[in-house]
Amino acid sequence: MAEREQVILANPDQAVFVFSCAEPDPRLRMLDRLLVGAELQHIPPVICANKIDLVGPDEARHLFGIYEEIGYPVVYTSATEGVGIDQLDRQLRDKISALVGPSGTGKSSLLNAIQPGLGLQVREVSQATRKGRHTTAVTQLFRLDQGGWVADTPGIRALALFDVDPEELDAYFPDIAPLVTGCRFSDCTHTVEPGCAVLEAVEEGRVHLHRYESYVRLRQEHQRLADMYWWGIRPEGTK
Repeated sequence: MAEREQVILANPDQAVFVFSCAEPDPRLRMLDRLLVGAELQHIPPVICANKIDLVGPDEARHLFGIYEEIGYPVVYTSATEGVGIDQLDRQLRDKISALVGPSGTGKSSLLNAIQPGLGLQVREVSQATRKGRHTTAVTQLFRLDQGGWVADTPGIRALALFDVDPEELDAYFPDIAPLVTGCRFSDCTHTVEPGCAVLEAVEEGRVHLHRYESYVRLRQEHQRLADMYWWGIRPEGTK
């Protein structure tokens, strides 16, 4: 099937990335891709770690605390128990926001908790696949009573990033970008080169291994795309 670019919302004030702590399991690689996309488009990101009631606050912070260390704002919520709803409500107030994340993470449930009366449809996570089921088929824009607008977007199954140069990818990882000037080689890929400040930081635990692996995977993907374009090959669905 051809890949197509889908515009979720043009020019939002912020993107709120909603991921669950469990049911479904948090897809942190996808979160990293979304954060790169936000950095690329200069859209301030906010991370919402939902369903903390399923794992407890300590485990929730173990999962998402690395993003707070990097500097991203993280809101911990439980739509079913009302935890963190006031904080998320304040984050949305007087802004145009896009709620983005995989299916089943509770985006619609959070909006129902913030503004009772919306009556957005919610569905349980599939017990067979442990994945969410789509309840929002198209992006819906809602006006909030306390001020602001929020777009409830369809759940994401997969995410591809476009218009990212492999050589520039490190600039969109705020935990990696400041280290680049310390590399021995100006064209360092941060994968195999001697004297790489990023690899040194990973070994010393100053950059989380999970984040570094996300960087490497994205770089490999975009390098393959760049090589295909160099040979005149166009991926299916692109022009």
